Amino acid sequence: MNFQRGKKHASLELNLVPLIDVLLVIIIFLVVSATFSRISELQINLPTADASAPLDKPAVIDVDVDAGGHYLVNKSNVADRTVAGLTQALQRAGANAKEPTVVINADANTTHQSVINVMEAARQVGYTHITFATQIKSGS
Repeated sequence: MNFQRGKKHASLELNLVPLIDVLLVIIIFLVVSATFSRISELQINLPTADASAPLDKPAVIDVDVDAGGHYLVNKSNVADRTVAGLTQALQRAGANAKEPTVVINADANTTHQSVINVMEAARQVGYTHITFATQIKSGS
């Protein structure tokens, strides 16, 4: 039954412009969000050597300084908090070592003078290799 007499049916057209727009947006999204692996531009073959590990490890003297200014040299308490007391403790700790490394483990809230005292004591003993221990921030 045809209730619409006299009206011709319009031919259906498929409009491709919106389809092409949507496809272009999808392609742009994929290109922007894709991760590309970097390929090394130079192929390098490193030389090899038959070397053994060093037999003797460098000597390390650990000096702990807490926020109150108390010192520990290789886990032993230093009663005398002066530079002279630290000098004696460092001499005892590094008596058998050749050029030991002094590692200063200072609390974040310790005074600057406490750290300087350790550095001065190491200088007086003749230890020139001094380093500071730190830790990685949590959440980094």
